[in-house]
Amino acid sequence: MRVVVSGATGFMGGRLCAALADAGHDVRAFALRGVDASGLPPSVEVVYGDVTDEESLAAAFRGRDAVFHTAAAVEAWLPDAFVFHTVNVGGLENVLKAAKRTPTVKKIVYTSSYFAIGPTDGYVADEKQVHQGKAFCTEYEKSKFLADRIALQAAAEGVPITIVYPSVMYGPGTLTSGNLVCRVLIERFNGRLPGYIGDGYDRESFSHVDDVVSGHIAALEKGRVGERYLLTGENVSFAQIFNLAANITNTKPPKFHIPLWVLEIYGRISVLFARITGKPPLISYPGVDCIRHQWAYSCDKAKKELGYSPRSLTEGLAETLLWLKNEKLIEF
Repeated sequence: MRVVVSGATGFMGGRLCAALADAGHDVRAFALRGVDASGLPPSVEVVYGDVTDEESLAAAFRGRDAVFHTAAAVEAWLPDAFVFHTVNVGGLENVLKAAKRTPTVKKIVYTSSYFAIGPTDGYVADEKQVHQGKAFCTEYEKSKFLADRIALQAAAEGVPITIVYPSVMYGPGTLTSGNLVCRVLIERFNGRLPGYIGDGYDRESFSHVDDVVSGHIAALEKGRVGERYLLTGENVSFAQIFNLAANITNTKPPKFHIPLWVLEIYGRISVLFARITGKPPLISYPGVDCIRHQWAYSCDKAKKELGYSPRSLTEGLAETLLWLKNEKLIEF
């Protein structure tokens, strides 16, 4: 098929472009001007624009059969919170408008987020859960919730859109904010994060980026229009991630827990520095608020309908840690 991928230089978007090209699709990458797209395969056509600019999207969609909309502002905090709404909500609205203007586009695969499903304190949720929309840990969560409503409404109006919800992604690849696990592991193995994050109450669903990519392609080929598919993995805490990483690398696990109130103070200080430097912090106080909750999900629907088959966390983390070592980002 002739496909276009927004967010093509992102952690997941870049690997999606490569996988689509390997599968024989004609791939057009939509990237922000000035962003390095040299890591994309030579067979991938690169066009430049911005999801906040409907005309640039319409030009990129011309002649395409399908659209993968993966572009998003993915941060726990930004100095200008309105960016989340402009990019994540307005960007989707522009994608829908541009696709409507393009008669060749027969399907849209929209990359939402587990945040749009909402927290799951004490239980495991599936696609039937609807975010209450009353409280949000981050502006990112709020923006993905609002965008999710727009996507579902579009589907109800007949737009050929399928929505996928990745969990916390990890794996080899670009160290963007979307690759949080690798960034945390780098801090851990370099001694800058000496303890466990919080008391271990948190529970997140972790999925290998390449499994998420496969899920996206399966959503294009098999996903039903208007349906939601969670592309998630094993549900564990960050403390369990640290223990598993220590076991895989034959290193010692942390000896103590860093209380969330300490991390919150650190996060607030980091935000102050970020306002000066302009560089988003690894830990921010909204991000710490996320860890006060659980985000555990079932991917049974994707397994049944899409053939989604996530690898074990042990296998995926072992590969990721070896990659980090080979890249000389950590030692063990």
